[in-house]
Amino acid sequence: MNAKPTNIPDVYIIEPQIYRDSRGYFFEPYNIEKLQKYAGTFNIVQANQSKSKHGVLRGLHYQDPPYTQAKLVTVVKGEVLDVIVDIRTDSPTFGQYISIVLNGSNKLQLFVPKGFAHGFITLSKDAIFQYYIDAPYAPKYERGIKFNDPTLNINWKIRRKIVNEKDCLLPEFNQCMFYTKEKYNKLYSDENTERGRTDF
Repeated sequence: MNAKPTNIPDVYIIEPQIYRDSRGYFFEPYNIEKLQKYAGTFNIVQANQSKSKHGVLRGLHYQDPPYTQAKLVTVVKGEVLDVIVDIRTDSPTFGQYISIVLNGSNKLQLFVPKGFAHGFITLSKDAIFQYYIDAPYAPKYERGIKFNDPTLNINWKIRRKIVNEKDCLLPEFNQCMFYTKEKYNKLYSDENTERGRTDF
């Protein structure tokens, strides 16, 4: 596993070591000891998978503290443009975003720390997206930012997007309340959580 830093602190692009031969391939999608060398404490409590057709945009989603989620995201099949936005008010890159193409061929992963809004759009005919998270879904703390926010001005690469009504009604960046890195890193309890769903 090789972790490359990005221009936003604490965000890493993970390149797994893939062993290929005539039978196919083998690689470790997750190794706690190796990942925590870069990401710090990251204990997976849930894994989610979604399938989306071309042009489907999901996001931008996050949860307020103390139910903030760190994520390790990847694509099993197809190709997506993955986007994260730094919403940590004391970060030097607050309000900035990065985007990366993830696909089933390169098998890249993106480590998304706590304090980021996350979304993606499907570039291929369809895509299977998978992510591991370190805190469960907490509906009372669910938040989001409108995908076409004028302040963020994200380039989603595709003109015709398929966005559900819930995401279309999300507030703009300047209408949201954000917090410091320290507050986003507070631990959650088991109250007010609903396991099995997150980041739809």
